[in-house]
Amino acid sequence: MTDPFAEPTDETQPHDNAAWRPTDRTPTPTPNPTATSTATPTQPASFSPPSEPRTDWTTPGWSDREPTPEHWFESATPVAAAPVAVPPRRGAGAGTVIAAALAAALLASGGTVAALTATGAFNQAPVAPAANASPNSSTVKQPVTLDESSAIIDVAAKAGPSVVRIYTKGVDPNSATQQEESGVGSGIIFDSNGWILTNRHVVAGTTDLTVQLKDGTKYDAKIYGIDTLTDLAIIRVEAKGLTAATIGDSDGLKVGELVVAIGSPLGTFDNSVTSGIVSALGRDITTDGGHLRNLIQTDAAINPGNSGGPLLDATGAVIGVNTAIARDSTGIGFSIPIDIARPVMRQALAGEALARPYIGIQYVQIDPQLYKSLKLPVKDGAYVQILDQTGQPTGEDAVRASSPAAEAGIKTGDIVISINGQAIDALHPLDAVLTQFAPGDKITLEVIRGQDHKTITVTLGTRPKDLG
Repeated sequence: MTDPFAEPTDETQPHDNAAWRPTDRTPTPTPNPTATSTATPTQPASFSPPSEPRTDWTTPGWSDREPTPEHWFESATPVAAAPVAVPPRRGAGAGTVIAAALAAALLASGGTVAALTATGAFNQAPVAPAANASPNSSTVKQPVTLDESSAIIDVAAKAGPSVVRIYTKGVDPNSATQQEESGVGSGIIFDSNGWILTNRHVVAGTTDLTVQLKDGTKYDAKIYGIDTLTDLAIIRVEAKGLTAATIGDSDGLKVGELVVAIGSPLGTFDNSVTSGIVSALGRDITTDGGHLRNLIQTDAAINPGNSGGPLLDATGAVIGVNTAIARDSTGIGFSIPIDIARPVMRQALAGEALARPYIGIQYVQIDPQLYKSLKLPVKDGAYVQILDQTGQPTGEDAVRASSPAAEAGIKTGDIVISINGQAIDALHPLDAVLTQFAPGDKITLEVIRGQDHKTITVTLGTRPKDLG
């Protein structure tokens, strides 16, 4: 969510085990009801069966075990039933009862073994554990892990051929030395006729481009266009029949969803596959090339050289373009949602120049703090306003003169709550929704102005290249 005390957003810019130990206690032997007061004290060892390894489930959770009362160890000899449960018969001694019990147990167990052997039960394959079995048991399989592994294998096989390595030579516009350099990045074939999507920072300022397919085939490439909104670019090679990636939908992504990244990390290990999850959505970051908004955050390993490669969902569809990693961090990478890239991909295939829509307003995304502090009428929306460091309106005009918004009648203080029926909220901020459209498109805005609801139609303009 947007911090209301930050600069206003221009939609055109982008647990010690000791605590668990039982208290000291002295073992209390179980009284023997048949013993007399002059009987010789029985050694505790006589109450214990032959020493056998203890099973895991009898082992306490603490490391320093206290002496265990003997009655906790059950003897292999069956114990006579209690008088209440089974009244003893007259004339029958204890030995008779024990012998009878042993005989019954042996006969029963022998019959059980015979029956199981006859049915072939001992020869059957192990039964899969129940769904509610303890996950800590060593015999429990983890079907989720197996399913994810299978999904990753399938994704790599499906999408791998559509991921390319891009060799570059030229002057990096963000470099302080401004000397010619060589670099390596990644790209995504999105159309079989040689169209490739990558990052702007991979190809910007280059004088020589070479694309290498997974099978080693190399092609010379040319830059078709540079995106004016975010870190994207489109290049092309003269080839047909290439394996194109399946383009997915990033709008339905959920935090925690499985994702896979493919690329050429460090420029050396081409077509490397890593996996992770969607860690967060709607992230804003600042890079050497500018401010990037509405990004997907993932813990799938992304390294230099992965830039321009795809972030894929469990079906193998592209849902993002890997773009940046957080400095001095592990497992924090960012991708541009494919829905933001889709419009420029369409423009390229249509032979049009890459252009982004422009509306011409400054706004802040309404969040709970802003809603409460300014007593706004709605909890979600784009507040057309410029705020100072205290989160109060400055009084400046947030609508650019002669812009499409100005011509349509949008005013400072308006709250845009939807565009073409799509609600404007934290997951669908105004600038992200606008990227679905092209210059010249007419869009319908639902606006709250004071106590009134208004519907305003805006014809989008073209985003200036030098807007910043």
